[in-house]
Amino acid sequence: MLAEDSVLLRDGLTGLLARFGHEVVAAVGDAEALVAAVTEHVPDVVVTDVRMPPGFQDEGLHAAVRLREERPTLPVLVLSQYVQRAYAAELLDSGDGTGVGYLLKDRVGQVEEFVDALAEVADGGTVVDPEVVRQLLRRRRDPLERLSPREREVLALIAEGRSNAAIARQLVVSEAAVGKHIGSILAKLDLPPATETHRRVLAVLTYLRG
Repeated sequence: MLAEDSVLLRDGLTGLLARFGHEVVAAVGDAEALVAAVTEHVPDVVVTDVRMPPGFQDEGLHAAVRLREERPTLPVLVLSQYVQRAYAAELLDSGDGTGVGYLLKDRVGQVEEFVDALAEVADGGTVVDPEVVRQLLRRRRDPLERLSPREREVLALIAEGRSNAAIARQLVVSEAAVGKHIGSILAKLDLPPATETHRRVLAVLTYLRG
């Protein structure tokens, strides 16, 4: 079962998999069609892109997680254009923890490696792109190490309960500059989109744990 919004890549993958003896029972272009096709065909393994219509955000990933919640043993291999640590972690935590893979799309160009990864996932193994592993390990060592010295200063003041205006006065910068620093902090700490207050609390918790 293949889900990829790019017709060119979808057709290419279909042909590639057929050449290696795999039958693609369905090839779809959006997350809703993916869920429907899995229900209809009950495939041995699912290959899906992260970004899918209509929003081209993380629809494919969330469809994969949803499918594994409903079918914990369904093998799923997710392809991503970039390393997205939060997505990788969410996928690896889904289902029963087996039969799951997260690869960068560049890996598809290394045909034998891609086909071997697919077979490993289909057999219940776990395959994670080496670059994703490196970034996950770096994140676990110290999520704060990605912050600049100024961003650490701003986060420390947030932890003290300071408002943006108070932080601006303390650091002798504009409130706009403080807002940019906070946005960068939240992005570097991989905090999920939510209310600004909630994300600030999560950032402070990360700072205190560090």
